Amino acid sequence: MEKKAILVIDADPHWEEFRLRLQKSLTVELIQVASETRGRELLLQQQHFFLMVALSESLSEPGLTGLIAEIKQEEPFLPVFIMSRRPSVEGAVAAMRRGAQDYLPSPLTWERLKEILTPYLRNGGKEPWRLSGAKGGEDSKARPVITQDPVMLQLLRMAEAVAPTKATALIQGESGTGKEILARYIHAKSDRSQGPFIAVNCASLPEGLLESELFGHEKGAFTGAIMRKLGKFELAQNGTILLDEISEMHPHLQAKLLRVLQENEIDRVGGRHPVPINVRVIATTNRNLQEAIQNNSFREDLFYRLNVISFNLPALRARRGDIPLLAEYFVHRYAKLFSKGAVKFTSQALAAMENAAWPGNVRELENAVARGVLLAQGSQVHPRDMLADPQMETPAAAPMARVKLEKPVTLREMEQNLIFQALDETAGNRTHAAKILGISVRTLRNKLHEYRSIPFPGANQSSQVA
Repeated sequence: MEKKAILVIDADPHWEEFRLRLQKSLTVELIQVASETRGRELLLQQQHFFLMVALSESLSEPGLTGLIAEIKQEEPFLPVFIMSRRPSVEGAVAAMRRGAQDYLPSPLTWERLKEILTPYLRNGGKEPWRLSGAKGGEDSKARPVITQDPVMLQLLRMAEAVAPTKATALIQGESGTGKEILARYIHAKSDRSQGPFIAVNCASLPEGLLESELFGHEKGAFTGAIMRKLGKFELAQNGTILLDEISEMHPHLQAKLLRVLQENEIDRVGGRHPVPINVRVIATTNRNLQEAIQNNSFREDLFYRLNVISFNLPALRARRGDIPLLAEYFVHRYAKLFSKGAVKFTSQALAAMENAAWPGNVRELENAVARGVLLAQGSQVHPRDMLADPQMETPAAAPMARVKLEKPVTLREMEQNLIFQALDETAGNRTHAAKILGISVRTLRNKLHEYRSIPFPGANQSSQVA
């Protein structure tokens, strides 16, 4: 196992007094170098698991900026603290813009250094910074967070900062954006990572069953209760409970949940005494809770209790730079799972994925890639392999004419041009194109068949469209 250490890139001798104290009280090694060149070498060697990097502001501006950029490229979540003997507001702003975790006056006191290190030591010495550092094998529910999107990276930095606390968190976003993955990420980075992670879908059970599922019941509490049952809150003791689709919870249960958050205790159905709990609560929803509050379907006081820390996950269409990364991860994962050997995407498949609308977000992309791996003939995945509708074709599959409107056109020509434009915008996906046009897939298919049999005036018959 790699040794835990902090890397100090600073020539100041005051760090030497912390070396023995760190080793003795926290079992952490302090490695100090005086130049950014040596710091780069140590980071690349990866002989130590660095909990943090302390950088001196006295380094030259280009060297400091370049080094932070390199660190963030290799280890996006490795915290970098900039130390300054002459701290200023301008320096703090510049440091945070470069991606620094914090901007601190130098020299540090022992108490301040210990305070900084404590949250990272609570993680039990596991590497929390690697994007691919999911725990467990391929069958594990834990999944890596794969992203290079600035908004997502900022959300992950915020998640990592709040993970060591007990603050409740509300994760909002469209279906398929990875809300549960982020919840598990927060749990894995917290001091509760050794405790249980219990997920409950609030929309999957009716009110009566959900109450028993969450809070448990005593023997004889209702017909069929032949023995005591512990609820999910008790099973999540000293860990984390995820309340998925919290917006679907009945108002009666919302009131009970509010009391749980306020008092840190639960009441079993049919129980006589409250049961104390120590559980971190994370809730997710794909609905707008502010609208639900206006419609009186969600309690406003519960919203503010849950919304201590808020995360809004962007849709996949808003982070298109992540599509190739996610696709590569999924193709390797499912090629291994389905024993397909080495499988790669064609350039057309990659282009189709990057241009697709993906209303189902990352989940839809994953399903499409899994389908493509299964149906691929040979070692390459083509666009046709990933399509859900066998009737759908790839953009280059149907010989059609595209028209550039330079003069008045007929209604038929306008209709045909609009259909081609919709197909072009959806990378040949007829289902999505039909939705954009407000017609059925069958109608769209009939129109395309009609266009094949009737030449389009002024069209270049050799051109290819979706």
